[in-house]
Amino acid sequence: MREAPAMAKKFTVHTQTVGDDGETVVFFHGLFGQGKNFTQIAKGLQPQFRSVLVDLPNHGGSDWTESFSYIEQADLVAELLRSTVAADAPVHVVGHSMGGKIAMVLALRAPELVRSLVVVDMSPVVREDMSEFDHLLGSLRGLDLESLGSRSEADEQLQEPIKSAMVRGFLLQSLTKDSEGFRWKSNLELLHKSLPEIGGWPEFEDTQYEGPVLWVAGAKSDYVQEEYAPAMRKLFPRTVQTTIKQAGHWVHSEQPAVFTEVLKRFLTGQNS
Repeated sequence: MREAPAMAKKFTVHTQTVGDDGETVVFFHGLFGQGKNFTQIAKGLQPQFRSVLVDLPNHGGSDWTESFSYIEQADLVAELLRSTVAADAPVHVVGHSMGGKIAMVLALRAPELVRSLVVVDMSPVVREDMSEFDHLLGSLRGLDLESLGSRSEADEQLQEPIKSAMVRGFLLQSLTKDSEGFRWKSNLELLHKSLPEIGGWPEFEDTQYEGPVLWVAGAKSDYVQEEYAPAMRKLFPRTVQTTIKQAGHWVHSEQPAVFTEVLKRFLTGQNS
């Protein structure tokens, strides 16, 4: 008797929900992040909106992939939305940095799932210089987890290569401990070797997302530049841009109150 083929394991994308009522807003974090990075923003949107905070593939509590492409990442998230919060109606999608690119690809490939799109400090262009992320990933991978005694010890070892305590604190959120010792929640090896793909952007010929788009830039960041506007508006013709003062790339962390107000105003405007 022939054995039945083994069932392929379903890919798991971990989510956390904040709020019970209102329209659904789905958040995608950036490289090294987790869905919980948007907890403060999600609480600020209550009670008008319910927020779903996604751990993108290779991050947080989600499964890891064997390779990286924005098409694959967006399709995995689309599968999640299609079977859960967007099963009956499209949802608002907010993406920061790498998550912004995944959100844009999602809107272009599965526009029926996306009611409106918010892209935070990211553009649909290729970014050649990924040296900063190469340095950060190299520093994290250089930690000897087997000999590590505590999270504070890891912080101490990273003080020389990573001067900013804020950056170290953010990165160490992905360090966890279980019965076998310390491990990284993020798929550091894959992310490190995939930096050219993470900095890249897939080609879209004659494709547009025709829904409303808010393009948020940090005034002290170079991820959104005037020269990128034609590429953005070619793919997303209903784009409205806003720049938040006194904010760098981490707009929602550096200016949370202003970002929440801008986001709420845009989302509420989709009901008028």
